[in-house]
Amino acid sequence: MLTRRTLLRLAAVATVSAGRPALAQAPADAEWKKLVEAAKKEGKVVVYNGAVGTPALPKVGAAFEAKYGIRFELLEARASELRERIRTEQAAGKVLGDVSHNGSTTTALQLAEGTFQPYGALPNAARPVAPFKADGTRVPIYVIPYGILVNTDMVKPGEEPKSWKDVLEPRWKGKILSDDMRALGGGAVFFMVTMQHFGQGFHEKLAEQQPHMNRDLRGNYPRIARGEYPLYLPLTLPDILELKGLPVKAIKPVEGAPYVRFDGALFKGAPHPNAGRLLLDFFLSDEGQLAYGNLGFVTTVGGLESKISPEARAVAQTSLLGTTDPKLQDEMLKLAKQIYK
Repeated sequence: MLTRRTLLRLAAVATVSAGRPALAQAPADAEWKKLVEAAKKEGKVVVYNGAVGTPALPKVGAAFEAKYGIRFELLEARASELRERIRTEQAAGKVLGDVSHNGSTTTALQLAEGTFQPYGALPNAARPVAPFKADGTRVPIYVIPYGILVNTDMVKPGEEPKSWKDVLEPRWKGKILSDDMRALGGGAVFFMVTMQHFGQGFHEKLAEQQPHMNRDLRGNYPRIARGEYPLYLPLTLPDILELKGLPVKAIKPVEGAPYVRFDGALFKGAPHPNAGRLLLDFFLSDEGQLAYGNLGFVTTVGGLESKISPEARAVAQTSLLGTTDPKLQDEMLKLAKQIYK
């Protein structure tokens, strides 16, 4: 399992190119300046975002607008809805979106469908540290780790679940609120990763707990704070920073956090391709990465730890249990529907 500390130790990989002579970079710099000017003439960039409701991307967009004077437009929806939308747009030859900001599983599936175009040379493309890497079409932006949210008025410190398997205890029956594991999103990530590590029996027992599934991602946290349910899973761990002052607490299970990497990619037929490329590069800049890091997400570029607030670093410092496999997505969604009827 990879911890944030491990990732940061690998940050030196990203600095290999720093010692190259300035002369070798001059032609690329000249070409990049042309791209920046072309992007400014396009005037805007449209992003399709699968991380519904999270504050990081609007902050990145505001910083991008301030730096380049290019309008940043955002459309948010579930990953499956965005996938269908861009498929329809491209089939009709009327593409409205420029950049995809979505989970790596959905992005990989769309890559196989021919949804994206290569982004060409980006100044910051070499910055991600292992195990993350830009591949010419996708740039790895950040990682979302998942845990459990508990109501501290309803759950005493000694009674908190410490393991994912603790939610199977009889006392939690009918008392678990969950993101929908039968649809793309955090619930599906949790389902696939825990299926791989704990087996189908884990989910069959969890289904017997009668979890209440809800797709209102941002509305679920207030329900826990109000005491409608004592537990919610899976919690996007960085979201705990937004819940200060409420009777809730984030739990990092001992087995580690299921996680999903978010990628950026440029749609084929993008109406503002230069602005799209500029935004992809901005995602990997210090400014873009710190917007995610200071909200508690795991950054893909190393060497930024000292610039991230201690509070946010504490959230991101968790063992990573595993992530999703694009080849298994359809099979896992079908199985989740069978188990959680």
